[in-house]
Amino acid sequence: LGNFLLVREKDALTATDGGIILPDQSVERTCEGEVLAAGPGKLHPHTGVRIHNPVKAGMSVLYGEFVGTSMVYNDEQTQMIRDDDVILYYEGVQMSKENVVPCRDFVLVKIEEEKLETASGIVVAASVTKDQVPCEGTVFKVGEGRMCATGELTPAPVEVGDRVKFKDYGGNEVKIGGELFSAVRMVDILCSIPEADESSE
Repeated sequence: LGNFLLVREKDALTATDGGIILPDQSVERTCEGEVLAAGPGKLHPHTGVRIHNPVKAGMSVLYGEFVGTSMVYNDEQTQMIRDDDVILYYEGVQMSKENVVPCRDFVLVKIEEEKLETASGIVVAASVTKDQVPCEGTVFKVGEGRMCATGELTPAPVEVGDRVKFKDYGGNEVKIGGELFSAVRMVDILCSIPEADESSE
């Protein structure tokens, strides 16, 4: 009913260089599951407009670790979540950079590799920066936008290829194809970072 999704949780998987499939330990704050059933979407409480559910049965979703309600369905452990809880979704056996889609107002940001050397050439030990959460990167994919009360979508303030900075701890880290990404809500993006003009140097 409404914007609820019935999800069967599954292990997040990744492939090593040798082709061995292992659980992806990088996904610490998100869960992955297969959608068994999905409602049509919720009705806006003031306008009565139906806010469509972008996720359908058969798709796979990534959602927050501490959302939803656990329940047993057909002797299987499942989770009842809302479409608002979905971060990313995809169709197919395994999530890839090609098939993953940010849900609604989420933006998928490719995290840049951490620099362990300063501009002056000083090498910083990895142990010093291990607890720092990356909050900059390049926009890789953009969701369809936030749904207004009228049922219309608010366009994203950024485009694919933009370099952005977002709030500390504002993203949900996920590893796709061995590369680190962060799924960030549009409202948590602080600014876009213009490329340096080499001609002015």
